[in-house]
Amino acid sequence: MALTIDITGMPAERLAVAASPLAELGAMLHVLAAPAHHPALQPWAAGVMAACKPSFTDRLLEAEFLWHSSRADFLVPGSPRATLAEELDDVDALSDETYVAAALVTTCGCSRLSFRRGEPDRLKDLARARGPAQAAFAERLLDDPGPVRARVRRLLEDCVEEFFGEAWRRVAFDLAADARRMADLHERQGLGAALAAMSPAMTLAGSRIVLDKLQDSWTTAEDGMTFIPTAFGRPHLVSVYAPGSRPVVQYPTAADESVPLDVVRRRIDAFAHPVRLRLCRTLARGPRTTGELAEAWQLSAPEVSRHLAVLKKAGLTVTTRRGRYVSHQLDLSATAALGVDLIAVLLR
Repeated sequence: MALTIDITGMPAERLAVAASPLAELGAMLHVLAAPAHHPALQPWAAGVMAACKPSFTDRLLEAEFLWHSSRADFLVPGSPRATLAEELDDVDALSDETYVAAALVTTCGCSRLSFRRGEPDRLKDLARARGPAQAAFAERLLDDPGPVRARVRRLLEDCVEEFFGEAWRRVAFDLAADARRMADLHERQGLGAALAAMSPAMTLAGSRIVLDKLQDSWTTAEDGMTFIPTAFGRPHLVSVYAPGSRPVVQYPTAADESVPLDVVRRRIDAFAHPVRLRLCRTLARGPRTTGELAEAWQLSAPEVSRHLAVLKKAGLTVTTRRGRYVSHQLDLSATAALGVDLIAVLLR
């Protein structure tokens, strides 16, 4: 499972790497709305919410579905600007149909492909199923987009005084430096090297960029593609690929040591078998040879060897050799990290 972006025919100069004030604000707003996704940033989120005026936090709740579970497309711009005001001006230039579609994808939980502006009743029903706040927001947006758009812009502007201005000053230089470094790496060593440096979850396969995400999606980038670094985004690898728009990927600048999806799947499958789970119970207590495991669990040596091979391929065991004896032991670090790795894959 992955998101595949076909870049066939895309000129190298059409690939951009740049910092974005609006995208970073969106990442910060997501942290405030879902701090459980970001354990390292929970103290920051708690401090911000405690310092903000109650009237401001109420306004955040009115629109938090624009950035809570996923990010509305217009919060991750394909053409980043130097200032938040410029990027908000670009959002204002979007047609009502484009803006409403982007907002309702996150508000109603509908897919971009299924969104049809001509079915407001269906969209309102979808929003009602998500809760009264989503329903009220969707109804206002569908009935009269202008006032809602203006209110969202004022909210984003007010974030500057409440928390964003100070936070952006702390990270803006580093984000710009990271963007320059990635652009230089792309120019000197090619796209594959740049993608690997941005995130181990991104690879180049021929003329396709593959994002190791728990989804099956495909899009094209023949008109260009944008990569945006974020200091507040880990563990998420945010991707925006609305029809008619250039794909955008927001990648975390912090060192990403996440385990690939296929490795997590292999480890879960390895533990799913009852015999392997019993063997792991013994291996967790100390090293054992194949013969010792066979005798302990009344199994044949070939059967034990087959199960050990599965565990080893999944990276769950380590082996040591003493003369002609080979001992196997459960890798406790890899096993303990499995839950964290699974959450990282789900949130990526």
